[in-house]
Order: sequence, then structure tokens, then C-alpha cells
Amino acid sequence: MKRLLALAVLGAAVAGCSQGSAPGTQPGVLRIAIQSDVKNLNPLLTSNTTDGMIARLMFEPLVSADAQGKTIPMLAAQVPTQRNGGISKDGLTITYHLRKGVKWTDGVPVTSADVKWSWQALMNPNNNIISRHGYDLIKSIDTPGPYTAIVHLKRKFAPFVNTFFADSDQPYGVAPAHILAKYPNINEIPFNSDPSVSDGPFKFVIWVRGDHMEFARNPNFFLGKPKLKRIVIHIVPDESTTVNMLRTHDIDWMFEASVDNYPQVKSIPGIKIVWVNVNGYEDLQLNVQRPYLRDVRVRRAIAYGIDKERLVKTLTFGQERIATEDQPPFMWAYDPKVTNYPYDPAKARQLLEQAGWSPGPGGIMRKDGHRLILVLTSDASNITRRRESVEVQAMLRKIGIEAEVKYYQADVLYAPVGEGGILQGGRFDLDLAGWYSGTDPDDSSQFTCKNVAPHGYNYSRYCSKEMDAAQQVALTHYDIATRKIAYARIQELLKRDVPELFTYYERQMQPINPNFKGFHPNPVTESWNAWQWSI
Repeated sequence: MKRLLALAVLGAAVAGCSQGSAPGTQPGVLRIAIQSDVKNLNPLLTSNTTDGMIARLMFEPLVSADAQGKTIPMLAAQVPTQRNGGISKDGLTITYHLRKGVKWTDGVPVTSADVKWSWQALMNPNNNIISRHGYDLIKSIDTPGPYTAIVHLKRKFAPFVNTFFADSDQPYGVAPAHILAKYPNINEIPFNSDPSVSDGPFKFVIWVRGDHMEFARNPNFFLGKPKLKRIVIHIVPDESTTVNMLRTHDIDWMFEASVDNYPQVKSIPGIKIVWVNVNGYEDLQLNVQRPYLRDVRVRRAIAYGIDKERLVKTLTFGQERIATEDQPPFMWAYDPKVTNYPYDPAKARQLLEQAGWSPGPGGIMRKDGHRLILVLTSDASNITRRRESVEVQAMLRKIGIEAEVKYYQADVLYAPVGEGGILQGGRFDLDLAGWYSGTDPDDSSQFTCKNVAPHGYNYSRYCSKEMDAAQQVALTHYDIATRKIAYARIQELLKRDVPELFTYYERQMQPINPNFKGFHPNPVTESWNAWQWSI
């Protein structure tokens, strides 16, 4: 199979560097600050990029991506392709040959049985799995030997190799079957807070919820002894506090810092900023199943009412690029012919009036005695989104929409529906969020009917026969030319139907201690090569 990624070079760009030895460095010990605590440490229950970065310290996928986005083998001995026989001619059978000699930290070999059971666990309806996208297309998995897993698909799925235990938009690591298979479900088991058995470069040591967690080097890691002795992750919900910790050199990495911190961080001596182009964006999600948002005219009014240029200027200090739809310009699926809704408050109000709304007291639109009030949710710990919520609230008021802003901690906002998740449970009208996609342009997990939350990441609950048809073409053809045409259609539909409003493409800011070496994030996760890190 042809490599599905045709990206521009994604290597980390370095800006605002202060070279030399930073004070406060603890040789061999990397100190990281994250914005919010995680729900658990099970690699099959991850739900956001923080979960993914931490899980990847301990658990490995079959394949990964390097800093340039090139697919590389991890637990797999090679990446399956049609050329090497790993993908059958009809595209329905994918064969994985696993590395020999890889062991869990208790000495038990990592085998095809772990791969098969991990897939079965993801498909177990009793487990609180965020997304089964791609995994639900598997008919069966044969394990003719301990180091061979043969996957049989129900139908062709072009992104499969970059989805199945890979760096997709929902990356999962393979889990230890000999530890977990005894449980009827994995939602609330001791392993989730104390994963004592793993196969990654680091081993779990301790987790003090809401405060910190610690990991120690796994000297038997199959790709070589990690250079770091220890990793300490501090849980710091307030980014201003985290910036001060950078300033006092109490941490070495501010994980996925909001770009709002750029002016403060760039001036800190002994800190450098690593910018990483990712297949991601910031957006305003519209829950199209909510009564007022079912009318596409209301959704288009919102699109005309949001001044993206102002948001990019005020929120990112000009460091990000205005987005049209979801595919960034460096992806081969990007369609330059798709354009933005221009900022036009008068047009927005006209559309609302066409939808039956009329101005009421205070300028807020009314219909049938009801004011046009929408619940706008966001992440409490993300400074940029908190500022954005105020700006968006003012812009919506200007066109006659009152936004009631509600903030939630990330572990609640993004949690599975079984754990009270706001987005999965649909308890919002609008949501300010961000999205990191995988190394393939596949966006079906956000926009197809079968992935409507709580069955996937389609938080907007957008369901369209036209969209599903275009996605079908994109997902069942392995040639780039056909897929490119399909993604152009997908972007047209996203503009027409407005299930989301894409604000700007993500260039992730990562402030680090310049003594932190080997930090080369790939487009999906920062910790794919953690065994090569040093300080």
C-alpha cells in the first residue's frame, strides 16, 4: 500500500531560544507540567492528547510515525504494505509480524494474543471506549503463531494501517492480555490507577491524583535503554502558575501550552519554544441536534458572525493561520478552492430573521416567546479558550444570540458518557475545542453518522447521507487521487452544513528547557520517541 501521508516536512521549528545550560536542570530527570489530571492510565481508555502522551510513556502501538510523519514500525517488525505482502491485493487482509524478544515488565513476552485481546477489549460494549473507529471494521483476527496477527476486514479501509494501534486521531497502545483478560470490563479496575505491567520505555511508579505522577526508566525496553532515569509529571490547572514554574526552572516542559502564553514565555531566559505543525485545529463545535441549531440558517448565521481574523490576531498574536475547513494546507487532502464565510454581522442577522427570529429586548433574537440563548462550553484550564469564549460571546451578542458560558475541567468535558462526559453526553449547544487528527486525513470519526457521540468523536451529532457517501469513497479507495477528490467534497459539505466552525490551524507551542534533548514530536503525540529523550 502506498504511504497514506503526503505531508510537508513537519519537523519541529525552534523559536525564541536561549542556548546554554538552563539553571535548575536535574540531570536524568525530566519534569513536565500538564493542565489537568487524567481519568486513568489504561492505554485503551484514553480520551485526549494528555492521556495519549502519558500512555505512550508506558505502552506501545504496532506502528507509529516519526517527526516527519513517516509511518514506522514499533511492536510490528515492519509496516504492512501491499508491496511487502502485508496488505492483500483486495485490501481486506492485513498481516502483522511482531518483533520477537519484546517483553512486558513482568517478563512475559508481548505476543499476537495481546493484539487480538486488545482489539476485543475495544469492541467490548461494556467498556467505556471513546472511539471504535476502524476497529469496528474488523471481522476477525487470526493468530497462527505468537508473533503473527492476521486481520480480516469486513470491507476495505484505506487508513487502516495508520489507525489500528497506530498514531490515529484516537491512538491506542496494545495492552497486556495476561493481566486484563480476566475482567468482564476494564472501566474500574486497579490497573487503571496502577499499571504495574507495561512494555514502554518507562514504568509507572506513583500517581498522587490532582498533584503529580512519576515514571521510572524501563532498562529492558526493546529499542534500547532510555536515556532518562525518571519522568515527573506535575498537574497544574492554572497556566499562569505553569509559566511561573518555567520562569523559576521548576519544570522542563510546559505540555501543549496555550498560545495565549506566547508573550510571557518567549521572554523567559533559559527557555526555548518548539513549534510543531500538527494535523489539527481550534474550532467551535455546533451541536446540530439541539433545537435552535437544527436549522442550518442559524448555523450559517453563527459562521457569518464569528470574526476569525480578529480571533487569530488577539488570541494567537499572529502565530497561527486562519482555517477554512478541517484539512490544513500541508495535508494532501487540503482543497484551496474552499473558502471561509466572511465576517458579516448584518448577513448573520438577516439569516436569523429568515429562520423566524426577530429582535427582542436588548437586541437578543426571539421566536415563539423564547430568547435565542445557547450554552457555550469549554475547557476551564485553557487560558486561550477562556479568552476566546469571552470574544465569541461578544460576537454572538452582536448578531442577537446570547451565549451562556460554562467551563469544565478537561477530564469532565472529554470523559466518556458513562463517566458524565459533557461532549459525549451532548450537554451543550456550542463548544470551543481543539482537535488533533492522525497521520491520515481521515476525518470520518468526527463527521459520519455511525460516529455520532456517544459512539465516537462526532460531538456535533452531524449526520448526512451525502457526507457518509463521500466518506465511503475516501475510506475504501487506496489511491490518493480518488481520495483527494472525495476530501474536496467533504470540505464542501462541511462549509455548506456548518457542523463545526474551524477557527485556525494548530501550530502547537511547546516551551522547553534547552537542555531537554531528543524532543522531536510527531504530528500526533510528543512522546513517541521518549526513550531517546535526555536532559
